[in-house]
This record gives sequence, structure tokens and C-alpha cells, in this order.
Amino acid sequence: MALKQNLQQKLGLKINPLQIQLIKLLELPTYQLEQRIKEELESNPLLEEGEEEPEYATESEEELDEREEEEGPERNEDDFTLEDYISDDDDIPDYKLSVTNASKDDETRDLIFSQGATFRENLLNQLGMRNLSDFEKKVAEYIIGNIDDDGYLRRDIENIVDDLAFGAGIEISEQEVERLLKIIQEFEPSGVGARDLKECLLLQIRHKLSEHPNYPGLHTAQAVLTDCFEEFSRKHYEKIARKLRISDADLKVAIEEILKLNPKPGGAAGDSSFERNAEKVIPDFTLDLVDGELQLTLNSGNLPELRINKAYLNILDGYKNGQSIKNKKDVVSFVKYKLNSAKSFIDAVEQRNNTLMLTMTAIVQFQKQFFLTGDESLLRPMILRDIADITGLDVSTISRVSNSKYVQTWFGIYALKDFFTGSMQMDTGEEVSTGELKNTLKDIIEAEDKKKPLTDDELVDLMNQKGYQIARRTIAKYRQMLDIPVARLRREI
Repeated sequence: MALKQNLQQKLGLKINPLQIQLIKLLELPTYQLEQRIKEELESNPLLEEGEEEPEYATESEEELDEREEEEGPERNEDDFTLEDYISDDDDIPDYKLSVTNASKDDETRDLIFSQGATFRENLLNQLGMRNLSDFEKKVAEYIIGNIDDDGYLRRDIENIVDDLAFGAGIEISEQEVERLLKIIQEFEPSGVGARDLKECLLLQIRHKLSEHPNYPGLHTAQAVLTDCFEEFSRKHYEKIARKLRISDADLKVAIEEILKLNPKPGGAAGDSSFERNAEKVIPDFTLDLVDGELQLTLNSGNLPELRINKAYLNILDGYKNGQSIKNKKDVVSFVKYKLNSAKSFIDAVEQRNNTLMLTMTAIVQFQKQFFLTGDESLLRPMILRDIADITGLDVSTISRVSNSKYVQTWFGIYALKDFFTGSMQMDTGEEVSTGELKNTLKDIIEAEDKKKPLTDDELVDLMNQKGYQIARRTIAKYRQMLDIPVARLRREI
């Protein structure tokens, strides 16, 4: 088989490590970037907090020799070298492995953390105040353990009896479990331990009646939930009024009392899991209006200034000066690798901040009238390509910058991605943003007669009258995006 040589020309795209690192940092919001910097500080000894200082590590061999003659070849025995950092001996005394920054005169204080009782702990505390036998408490604790975070008991009584018999060896009747559940349903928050929404609302109404037996509307509200729950859920108010033989005014008072109830009593108990699941929003930009001019700043938060650790640069100088260091090749390679990594990270953070400011400045200029007034109707149709053309950046870069980023204005906090909307053309030929369409639709629905709410077909006609040629399915989509229910569920008495 003969060997041959071929010359080929290929077009490819290569991304260097700095670009990859920059892409990853662009996607991070401020609070995540702070954590990323902390991780880099812990993993790279050549990176430290503080303002950047002028470097002299790039001196030539002649300059190093001249500085060595001026400073003298002698070295203090207390100076740090890599011989102290890297050793061939495995037996290292414990005192060299432990670090303390406190002196014997420093005052030591224990940190005490306080945390409120969780939802189930609150129920168990109330159970402990009831006069029950150990057997009854054990069964009641099992029932409480089956109550979900919303405060409902989703399991059937029959299944609980079987679980107690086969899992815990406890023989008990369904009637006894039902009796213990009734006791738990008397606990706070009101409505806990219910098996469905109807029972949850009835428990809360009965609790209110026990405290305010003469309060208007509570007896009617109880009758509505007991006898007309299906009609209530579908907002068939005429059927309820005819069935209960009550006036519209009395029914309206009863409905208002029902709407005050909590459909998820477990969420009202202040369980810490709800706070942990909440999204953390820290604005990445701050936009102020000063003397009629917009001033944009990048929110650095608690982000530290980064610089190169000069102690390790001196170690490299010592190596160039011929100082004796064990494992010279490995040590110098390690320091140089960490040095390049530290410089790349500092450059990537700086480029990230510059890219964010460049992009946000372009957005502010494009939507200047909106930021000056706070009027959402003045939002212009804007897509990623518009900002990419202004900044000279790629569309993918604009997308990464706008993702998970927020700006704090003088009239509220907005997500950057909310400024990027589509557009449609009106009868006059003018282009309007989808944000303006949503606001117009919202205004129409808010102004409707709640006794006869507008259907989607009627909303299409009203939007067409205003010059917005829009389809019915688009109305339904925007209505869902605005979290507005259908006409039947918007109906009021």
C-alpha cells in the first residue's frame, strides 16, 4: 500500500479557554458570580482579593541579575519558598496542618441560630397539649406525618388503617382513626387535615362561626359550601340563589367570606421550605433618573477586587535567580499554570462586566422613553438582533447577557428578557410590541362588566376596533400569560 500526501483546506471555529470561561460567566447573575469567585479564590493560590498592583514579574534575566546585586544574595531564613510548600517527607507535624487566626486574648462567642417551628412541628406541639393516651398519640402522629405541605390528608382512612396494621403492628378501627383526625382538624391553622377543598373551606367557616356566631354571611357561606359546592366552583350564581332561596346581596356577602378563606392552610404555617424554594432576585444593574438624565451602574454587590498574589511571583523570580528549589520543573510548572489561570479568570470577569454594561446601555438607549417615564405602553418592539446590531456582539451573547439578569429602575425591578418582545402591524401600518397588546387586553378586561364578562370572541372584536388585528387563539394565549381566567370564572355577582 503506497503512502500519499494530500493538502486540504478546511474552515473551522476554535474557541480558546478564555472565551469558554467568558461564555460561562456571562450567564451568571450577580449572586451566582459571587459564589463562583469564592470558589476560584479557594482553588487558586495565586488569586487573592485586593486592587491590582503594577507587575514586575516580566523582568529580563539581566534586570533580575541587577536587582539581585542591589538587594544582595543573602536570604532571610524566615522568607517563604517553595521548599517550605513542597516536601518529600510524608510525616508532617499536626501543628503545621492546623491554622488559627485567634489569639488567647480574643473573645470567643458561640453562634446561636434560631429557627421557627415547621408546619408539622407546629401540629405535633398542639398534639402534645391534648389529653390523649400514648396509643392515641402514636396514631395521631402517624396521621400528621401523612399530611402534605398544603395541609391536606390525601390518603384514605382505610389505607392508613392498613399501614398501621402491617407497618407498625397497630390494630385500630376506621372509626377511631376518623375520631383522631377530627381532633387534628381542630388545630391551627384552620382547615388543616382536610381531605379535599370542600372540607378544607368548611372547616375554616365552622371555625369562624364558633368565634363569631352572629357574623353576617357565615351561615349562608356554610350553606353554599355544603349544598352548592359544585355550582360555586363553576360560578353558577343564579342556580345557587334559586336553590338556597336567597337574594343576590346575601349571596354576594357569602361569596366574599368564602374568598377570604385559605385553600392551602399548610402554606400559611411559615414552613421554611417555602422560603428555600423562592427565587432569589438581586438586580444586576441600577438605573437612576438624576436631573432628567438616566444613569446606569453595574451592581457589583459584594464582589471582591481580584489580583495576582505577588508572593508566588517572587518564587518564580527566585527560580530565575538560581535559588535551590526541590523539584524545580514540577514546581515552576504548577506556579505558571496557576498564574495563567488566575490572569485568565481576572480578564474574563472584567470582560463580562464590560459586555454587560455595553448590552444594557444599548437597551436603555433603545427603550429610552420607557425608562424615562415608566410607561409600559412606550416599550418599543425589540428583538435580540436589534441590540446585537447596536453593540456589534453576537445574538447568542445578547441572549446570555439577558438571561437571568435584572435591572432596578426608579419605578421597579424588571427582568432584561421582558424587554425583548415581538411585534405586530396595526391597520395604520405602525408596529406595536406584544407588551402593548397585553396591556390593552388587560385594560379591556379590567373595565368589563363583571356580571357579564367578555368572552374571547368579544375581546377579539374590541381589539379589532382599536386597530389590533388579532386572532382568537392569540387572545387566549395572552390571557393565559396574564393569568386571567376565562369569562365564566371572572363572573361576579
